[in-house]
Amino acid sequence: MQDGLRLHVRECGGGNAYATPIVCLPGLTRTTGDFDALAPFLAFGEPKRRVIAIDSRGRGQSQYDPNPQNYNLAVELADVIAVLTALEISRAVFVGSSRGGILTMLLAAAQPTAIAGAVLHDIGPVIELEGLARIKSGSFADGAENLQRLFGPHFPKLTAEQWLAAAKRAWKLENGALVLTYDARLGQTLAEFDSENSLPALWNEFDALARAPVLVIRGANSDILSAETVNAMRARHPDLQIIEVADQGHVPILEGHDLLGRIASFVRKCDRRPEISGA
Repeated sequence: MQDGLRLHVRECGGGNAYATPIVCLPGLTRTTGDFDALAPFLAFGEPKRRVIAIDSRGRGQSQYDPNPQNYNLAVELADVIAVLTALEISRAVFVGSSRGGILTMLLAAAQPTAIAGAVLHDIGPVIELEGLARIKSGSFADGAENLQRLFGPHFPKLTAEQWLAAAKRAWKLENGALVLTYDARLGQTLAEFDSENSLPALWNEFDALARAPVLVIRGANSDILSAETVNAMRARHPDLQIIEVADQGHVPILEGHDLLGRIASFVRKCDRRPEISGA
């Protein structure tokens, strides 16, 4: 990156000249593991396409920043742009989960031609403070049991296997002990927000997506993206596509043939088809 920090990028598939590449951006404390099912589904579907997923600085296999003040949206947006430049991706469909969706909207405002389409995964221009307060209060020190206790009411139908998979995405085994898959200092990015101070809305950034196809995936139990915000988004973007995932909250798990198939169908609509010249 511009400051020498190393970022981890996972790449899947290769694609062809007419299949738009996909760029997957995880949430605040999430990693590329959130796209383990989606990436190969899109990469090896029809048409085959290039799919990359980026671990933001301080997450997953990317380096931790010695200065936690750099865990901010401006720096992370610059990181995304640097990765796109290095991989020679000038235009892509972006799948942004939570904070990754915010980065997608910011990129649309900064470089609108880079956006062939956007999947906003349980995120919109308005973030509900109730959900933000819940995320701030979370202590992920004791494994899957605490994860289920904190998020269980929002995901009432997940199986024990799914909770275990979620725990494996949140922790890693290092020297015989469980450690977080992200820099714990990321919590400082939320320290200034509380239940009485609303976050600035990103309607201008969302409006930058006006000419791009947009799909919103909302968990029916989400306390980050409200149904009211989704309705307001649809009023400003009449062609907005919406998927609501029953019995899940923030963020819905990107798995299952039906959900992945609907995402793939949306992505195909974002492809630029070759022009056919006359004989």
